[in-house]
Amino acid sequence: MPKMKTHRGAAKRFKKTASGKLKRSHAYTSHLFANKSTKQKRKLRKQGMVDNSDFKRIKDLMPYKN
Repeated sequence: MPKMKTHRGAAKRFKKTASGKLKRSHAYTSHLFANKSTKQKRKLRKQGMVDNSDFKRIKDLMPYKN
């Protein structure tokens, strides 16, 4: 059986934490900042965590990272 390939798009978007959870960045951060409030832009800068309902799907895309 050959080795599974890592999904390169997922590998670029998610990082594993020390406890095994997955970090992600927020959407809506590339353009149209004039319409967004300062508070919203500040909150979008912070990293988010992958929800438990999506965790298994994303983990299967990166077999060697987790």
